[in-house]
Amino acid sequence: MEQRLANSFTMTVNEKQFIQTALVSDIRVDGRRPFDYRNLTIRFGSEDGSSEVQLGQTQVIAFVTGQLVPPYRDRPNEGSFAIFTEFSPMADPSFEPGRPGDLAIELGRIVDRGLRESRAVDTESLCVVAGKLVWSIRIDLHIIDNGGNLVDAANIAALAALSTFRRPECTFGGEDGQELIVHPPDVMEPLPLIIHHFPVAVTFGFIGKENIVVIDPTYHEEAVMGGSLTATLNTNGDVCAIQKAGGDGVLQSVIMQCLRIASVKAGDITSKIKIAVESYNTQRSLKKIKRHNPSYAASKEESRQVNPETKSTRQSCDINSSASTHVATNIGSPEEQSETLKDEVKPKHKKRKKPTSNANSS
Repeated sequence: MEQRLANSFTMTVNEKQFIQTALVSDIRVDGRRPFDYRNLTIRFGSEDGSSEVQLGQTQVIAFVTGQLVPPYRDRPNEGSFAIFTEFSPMADPSFEPGRPGDLAIELGRIVDRGLRESRAVDTESLCVVAGKLVWSIRIDLHIIDNGGNLVDAANIAALAALSTFRRPECTFGGEDGQELIVHPPDVMEPLPLIIHHFPVAVTFGFIGKENIVVIDPTYHEEAVMGGSLTATLNTNGDVCAIQKAGGDGVLQSVIMQCLRIASVKAGDITSKIKIAVESYNTQRSLKKIKRHNPSYAASKEESRQVNPETKSTRQSCDINSSASTHVATNIGSPEEQSETLKDEVKPKHKKRKKPTSNANSS
């Protein structure tokens, strides 16, 4: 509520009337139709569990971390997760540093309700030792730029970050086999979270006395709308949560129409998240493949191989030398060749020593 009041103070009366008059003709300020979404871009960081979502001019960054903590007494076999929001003054002049305001608390509760009430994340798989140690998942949402509809952008960022987060593998070892060992990623492959479905939040705004319905309201449309409705659904059409904000009442038929539209938009957004996550996992697996240095392998292969020209030259030299030797041995008449062969076969006798002078004198 305070966000809409802050926006209304920065807009003139003519700007508000222009937005409302254009919506009567089914035209929005940014050129969209009443039920058209803005461009959605999903990017991931270098580390697992980080995502950046840009919905039009709205930009949100999400980080997911985990730590081992004792479980709750009423749920000793289940892990836990919590959502924390941080509104940067750089994103909007109305945001103040320090203690979170009402808008930050409301945003965190809407995203948390959609994930917790629908049990999208398998919390039982986060249990390490029943009643002693479980994984506690923390989701930090940072608002970088406020272009309107922070709820949908923050919800998509949280789902994308949870899909790429991986917790370390834990085993028992030691002398008695009761020592808990948390293995680093280079020793054992981390484990991803088990996510059953994607609860996607879709926000509608009601503008004017006629309660004109628009989807994905912008920063300026939030200043003139009298109320909003956020429906969280999955691809199966299951309603996970509904949040109605604002004092204007909405008819039941209008709510049912919004739910039907939200079901279609939730399916489209879910497919975009899955495609982005699949692309990230493919790049992550390729980074782990150890490849040989191509320049080193090429130089080593060249050193082993012999230059073809040099090799052919050597072969031609060997052939010529053998041919010349063969020709030289065949020169001469047959008689000379036979005598030469006889000389080679005839054994060589040792030369007799000449008698010495003393023997002659005797």
